[in-house]
Amino acid sequence: MPKPPSFCLDPYVVDTLMQDLVGHDHRPSAFIVYLFFLRRCAKEGDGMCRASLAQIAEATGLSRRAVQDAIALLRRRKLLGVSADTPTAVPEYEVRQPWIERRRRAAPR
Repeated sequence: MPKPPSFCLDPYVVDTLMQDLVGHDHRPSAFIVYLFFLRRCAKEGDGMCRASLAQIAEATGLSRRAVQDAIALLRRRKLLGVSADTPTAVPEYEVRQPWIERRRRAAPR
């Protein structure tokens, strides 16, 4: 049986972001959707991916409405970028990891 591909998760996601989204915001669905995008966009290699609400709902086990609310929260928190060519097009999502950018800026040069 072939071994499934591994998936590396930055400790910040579990140590801080999970507590923030689930414990503070009371939005476990946002954490689940963020994990979905981390994995999906990592597969595509450039931190960007396209997915319909139906695909996200199917993959996460959440309702369409829960996915919409989670995406809205992630956008407000600047953890997810969303763009679409037209209002009816399948959006392209960009997973953002601002803590990594902060680390890069703080690193001595």
